[in-house]
Amino acid sequence: MPAQFLSAHVTSSTGVRTRVPLNTLAIPLGLAGLAQVWTLGTSALGLPPGIGQAFWLIAAISWVWTLAVHVHRGTRTDHSLSHQLRHFAQGPLAALLPIAAMLIGAGLYRTVPIAGTVLTFISMAAAAAFAAWILGFWMRGEMSLESVHGGYFLPISAAGLVGALTAAETGLDWLAVGSFAIGIFFWLVISVFFFLRLALRPAMPAPLIPTLAIMIAPPAVAAAAWLRISGGQPNHLFEGLSAMTAFMVLIQIMLLPRYRALPFSLGFWSFTFPVASVAALGITWLRQLEPFAWQAITVAVLAAVTLLIVLIAAKSILLLIATTLAARRQPSAAEKQAIG
Repeated sequence: MPAQFLSAHVTSSTGVRTRVPLNTLAIPLGLAGLAQVWTLGTSALGLPPGIGQAFWLIAAISWVWTLAVHVHRGTRTDHSLSHQLRHFAQGPLAALLPIAAMLIGAGLYRTVPIAGTVLTFISMAAAAAFAAWILGFWMRGEMSLESVHGGYFLPISAAGLVGALTAAETGLDWLAVGSFAIGIFFWLVISVFFFLRLALRPAMPAPLIPTLAIMIAPPAVAAAAWLRISGGQPNHLFEGLSAMTAFMVLIQIMLLPRYRALPFSLGFWSFTFPVASVAALGITWLRQLEPFAWQAITVAVLAAVTLLIVLIAAKSILLLIATTLAARRQPSAAEKQAIG
């Protein structure tokens, strides 16, 4: 799998500008996940809601900025968007854009209900259209099992479950139940192919390894969505999905040595939303059970998730600066060789 499709770079070897990799769309989704965690945390701790709203504003700005960067670069390249969407590594990652918009819509609903509902509904419609298109594309029989990675959970499973959560939060209960059913069904379907690929095919290339973290997001988001759908009353399904989340977290712990061996790339943003989803579910359980020192534990969870995302954001900025400087030095070196 060519690494250039999953790393930030300014120009190709021929000097032609390429499209921005679609894995950068994980940035607004990760920040939206962080906003969700802070919204739950501040509510549990009785803190001013303005703290959570500030994080939602940051997520919304990052969503608009990321989309603008993709559109701007797209107008300055000969590489078509359809080719990028049909790429078996990148294509599924396009679902990150409407998924993040769903969460931002639910966040907006808390302050401007009508606007939040409209944004959530439009985002879910866009996600459904893309999911139907990409599923039809996969069913053409051209995809190899080696192409499957954690991002394949995004277009249908993750979009369905996040849609269920946000629809329930914006009062669209009828839509939430249907979206939940779609998300659960395709979570099971994609999981079969995903684990077959991991067990029966060669190891994933390094740029794709961070997508393994995505496997913890579906059960965590599904648990949160079902709790909303069931009116905030924990039941056996919520408990079962929480147990599945805990098991997926255990798998991630076993994968830590592989993660630590990876060089930093923008693919590390793949860790942010899954971690935030688990943290949000953990805070929900802490608020339900209220064990000893649960408020201090909640503060620790908020601090840990925030620190992780801030570190990834800081390293991403440094990587972007280094990549830009390297790209500027390449033409200079070429000119010196021509003069010599």
